[in-house]
This record gives sequence, structure tokens and C-alpha cells, in this order.
Amino acid sequence: MSTEFLQSAIWGDERPASAKAALQNCVLRLRRIFVKYGIANALIESVPGGYRISIETAALDLMRFRQLLEAADAARDPDKELRALKEALALWQGPFLANVPSDVLRRDEIPHLVEERLRAVERARDIELSMGRCQQVITELWTVARAYPARERFREQLIEALYRSGRQAEALAEYRAVKGYLREELGVSPGSSLQRLELTILRGDDIGSPLPEDRGAAGSPPPVDAETAAGLPPAEDPPAPTEARAALTAPPPTASPIAPVPHFTGRAAETASLVTRLTTSGSGPVTVVLSGAPGIGKTALAQHLALLTRDAFPGGRFMVAMSHPDGTPRSPGEIASALARQGHHRADDAPDHGPRRLLVLDDVTDADQVRPLLPTGPGSAVIITSGLGLAGLVAAHGGWAHRLDTLTEEESCRLLAAVLGTERAEAEPDALRLLAAGCGHFPLALTIMAARLLTRPRLRVADCVAWLRDDPVTRLSLAGDPRLSVPRVFATALDRLDPLLADAFRAIGRWDRRRLTARLGAQLLAVAPQEAEETLERLVDAGLLEEEPAGEYHMHELLRAFARARPGGGDRTAVPATAAAASP
Repeated sequence: MSTEFLQSAIWGDERPASAKAALQNCVLRLRRIFVKYGIANALIESVPGGYRISIETAALDLMRFRQLLEAADAARDPDKELRALKEALALWQGPFLANVPSDVLRRDEIPHLVEERLRAVERARDIELSMGRCQQVITELWTVARAYPARERFREQLIEALYRSGRQAEALAEYRAVKGYLREELGVSPGSSLQRLELTILRGDDIGSPLPEDRGAAGSPPPVDAETAAGLPPAEDPPAPTEARAALTAPPPTASPIAPVPHFTGRAAETASLVTRLTTSGSGPVTVVLSGAPGIGKTALAQHLALLTRDAFPGGRFMVAMSHPDGTPRSPGEIASALARQGHHRADDAPDHGPRRLLVLDDVTDADQVRPLLPTGPGSAVIITSGLGLAGLVAAHGGWAHRLDTLTEEESCRLLAAVLGTERAEAEPDALRLLAAGCGHFPLALTIMAARLLTRPRLRVADCVAWLRDDPVTRLSLAGDPRLSVPRVFATALDRLDPLLADAFRAIGRWDRRRLTARLGAQLLAVAPQEAEETLERLVDAGLLEEEPAGEYHMHELLRAFARARPGGGDRTAVPATAAAASP
């Protein structure tokens, strides 16, 4: 990279007079960071006119992504091609360059990256549709179609998936929505491929699985208005621009019936207490907030509570995903629109406030997300799961807050045994306890390792313990399912934090001491005691730190391992040795 490009990427057209020296300092800091974290192979070399870094393909996600796309191109079997594409797409996590404040990169580089990723997404969904996995891809297509409303191919895939899943009315409604958007926002009509798809649906014809290359080829018939061709009266006028935008930005109906949690184990006392709170008749609504560390089992407990209280809510029990699959939060408007499409806005929104309903709002990232959805009628209830404590919400609107901790050793072993079977668990009781400890007694981690053992019947529990010990965080993932990944769940929680707060989390995790006070935190983070206490309290509220009764704080061992393995952080992470030396 030339110094000219690097300076432009950092400062754009407003470069300081000391840009050359400042760039040299940046490179020096990078070299120190590489050495600090043992990345010895990533040497930054000074060359005439700029700098060069030589790394292996596997060390850079973008290079690995393109390598996997080439493997997908070479694969002749659809299954192998799809596996390569999914592995490639799994490398993209969170918004592009979210922590890089460079207008130049956002203008010149991000569009190319977005296009590369979206082409891979289109290709993967095409393969799944051709394999008949229509229902499985609907949720993902809803999300990406809403994120990129002008990309007709995603809308076409979604309409096809809905129709082939037996949801003809929803498929036609989706076509009307995209038609209104294109006309009002862009002044164009749907492409010929979309129009032919609508005509096929109106006629009730079977949909084949044409390859993307066959769509819109030369010689295609000109666009046809499907309603006219089918002999139907014309559709109503498209909605006004604001209505069209609302129809397109609203996510799919997200309030869905709640399924039982397989192998739910432990938390007997708190479950009994919370069931009583939810079902005891009172003069007002009931709000329960379940908070705690990521992967601690908040969603599973909420689902379990909904199952146990089903008789108390004859109007139904529904769960609403408050975040997109990539972890970004849904706006209150999105949630309200989605619920309105299903006929209710909050838990008690039924004629005459009855029959009673229970609403589970899962993975809330901000109190403002849920304020419009809180119940107001007597007997109605809502369960909120969040990494945040949401103390302000409870203080302002009432309710009960419960913070979850890890399972006990006995509960962890019972969960593993419930999945693996009693015979296999009893054959290696000591190894089972070691595996539970290696998982930090986190329900998500335990479920992942139990599933891995279940699919490998010849693998001993002791072998799994040794394998996990070599990489106690990264290996707590299941290939092919990004939702079942401890590092991904932890990273999503960390990425939601202010960068300075994330740096503090990493610094605390890398410190040798298991307990921390506000005074020691001030030394560790090189800030004033009051600021250190505020930082520690915010990490507690985010579920990434636990507070002891005596004014001490500690971090769960699994989170500590993640913090030590997580790249990033500023120079403050070099403070621990000084803090330790100064501490009593």
C-alpha cells in the first residue's frame, strides 16, 4: 500500500500537516500489537513509497472468502458447492468495517465488498431453492430482501420460496409490495422475471428451478402485466410512498408460537418463582426481565416459562425476535409493523383486553425497543430477554428483573446426560464433570458439546475434554449453524458495546487476578476511580461482568478465555502488570 493511499484512507482530503509522521506512528503501533499477540508472521515491511505486509491466505477472511468461492465454482456437486458458499458467508460477521471511521473506504471499498457478499448469498439461496429447501430459506430471505429492497433477485427468491411453501397469498402480497416500491421510489416496473413469476403464481402453475443464468436471457419476451394476461381486474393503485416504504421495511410476521425447549434442565427454584409471578392475578400487567451473560440460557428459560404457563394465557403465547440474524437490533417501528400485521401490538391488544396473551420479546438491545409493546391491561404479561439489566425500564414501568447465572455442576451434568443418554454419561462421570467445567457451565456451550458428542458415538467424553482444552472458546461451535457458536454469540454482545467499553472488557479478561475492585480497576484501565467504577457497572449491566456483595467484580471463566483470545483493544491492555504490582 502506498503512503498516499493510506493517508487518504485515514484522513481523506483533510490531512493534518503531520500526516506522514502520524502514519509512521500508526504502523509502529500495529507492529507492537502483532508482537504482543504473537502474530509473528504478519511483519509490516517498509518499502519505497509505502508499506507491505505478507500473510497467508488463511489469515485474512477476505482472501479465505474468495478462495472458498473458487472452491464453490469448481464443485460439481450442489451439496459441496453449498457447503463452500455457507462456509464463505460465515466469515462475514457484523457491519462492514464498523470500527473504521474512513469515508474513503466506505465510498471506494465497501460497495465492492457488499456486492461480492450479496452475489454469494444469491447463489447459495438459488441452490437451496433448487434442492427444494423453500421453508428453510424464507427467514433468511425476508431479512436480506428487507435490507436490500431494490435488489429484485432477493425479492424474486422470497416470492418463489413462499409460493412453493404453500403460501400463495403472502407471495402475491410480496409481489405487490415490491411493485409499489419500484414504481414510487425508482419510477420503474418490476423486471420481466418477476412479472413471469407473478403470472405463474396467479395461474397456479408449478415452479421449476431455473438456474440464475437462465433468467433475463436475451430473447426473453417483453414485460407483461400479469393481472391483464390472466384476465383479472387491475390491482389497486400502489400505496403512497410512505406506505410503500413501511410495507417494505417491515420485517416478516415475527410473533410466532413458542415451541418446547428440548432437554431443559435446572433452574427449578427460579422457574417456580417466575411462574407464580406470571400467573398470579393482579390489578395490573406483569413484566419480567431476564438478563445475564450471552449464552447463559435466557431465551430457553423464557420459552420454558411460556410452556409452563400456557393455561393462564388462552389468547396464546408468542415470541418476537427483537434482533436481526446478524445481531443488529430491529427498530421499534419494524417490530410494531410486524406485530400489527398479525393483529396485535402488545400482549394485551385484543378486543376488550381479552383473552390474555403472553408475549416474549427476545434479545432486546435497548429499553426504547420495548416501551411501545409493554402491556397495560390486567392479567396480560410480557417476558423480556436481554443482555442488559434494563433497570431503568423496570423502574419506570414496573416489573420484576431476574439475572441468570451459570448452571451448577450438578445441573450441567444432568443437561449433558439428558442429551447423551444415561448410559453414556454414567460410563465416564469424571470426564462429564470436566467437560461441564470446560464449558463454563454455560447452557449454550453445554448444548453444543453434547450435540457434538451425540453425532460422534465413538468419541469418548474424555477425548472431547482434551480436544476442547486446546482451544476452549473457538471449538465451542457447531459447523454449519452460526447460531450455535459461543464465540459468535460473545462477539455479537461485545460488538454492541461502545469501543472503549469493549477495550475495558478485553483488558479485564487478560488480567491475572480473578477479582477486581473499582480501585484496582482504575489502575488497570488508567482512569480515575469514579470512571473505573462506572465502566465496571456498565459491563455488569451488559452481562459481561459479575458483581460480588463486597464491592468486588469477577468475570466468568469462559468470557475470560474469550477476552484473551479476542483480537483488538488499545494500549490500555498493557497496564495489568503495573496494576498488579501496585495492588496489595
